[in-house]
Amino acid sequence: MVKDGDAAMEEFGAAAPFLRKSDKEPLEAQTRPSDMKKECFVPDAAEEYLKTVTVKEVDVHPQNPPKFDKIEDMAMFTFLHEPAVLFNLKERYAAWMIYTYSGLFCVTVNPYKWLPVYNQEVVLAYRGKRKDEAPPPIFSISDNAYQYMLSGVRCPAVSTNNS
Repeated sequence: MVKDGDAAMEEFGAAAPFLRKSDKEPLEAQTRPSDMKKECFVPDAAEEYLKTVTVKEVDVHPQNPPKFDKIEDMAMFTFLHEPAVLFNLKERYAAWMIYTYSGLFCVTVNPYKWLPVYNQEVVLAYRGKRKDEAPPPIFSISDNAYQYMLSGVRCPAVSTNNS
């Protein structure tokens, strides 16, 4: 039986809130009003990127719809650019979710404190799971690479040019 949502996170124990937030948070983001023609990121020397200012059109970077707030895989963004990536990493980090995917890559933001995401319970919870079956952590990447190695199948994240 495959568990969905919050129930699937129970096997991660104390690490669960640091890996993925409850199902309620993304639902709240999806219902938040948004106007993609008015919401965007613009560079700011002190704050990196701000949401409301008057600038030249060349400095405007569209903001993603709220349903992408704190998304686990940034490759899913409608608008994939530096401010969107930095904003997502900042929002996830503020919620103590330090791992985020960007396509095949796992991005980690150093929490500068010990989080309960590096114990045997978490390692076992990731064992044998595909990337899309669990929240992003370093264990998912390493276990997938290990499983590919055992099966003799070339890992899709690794390519070579034999021409």
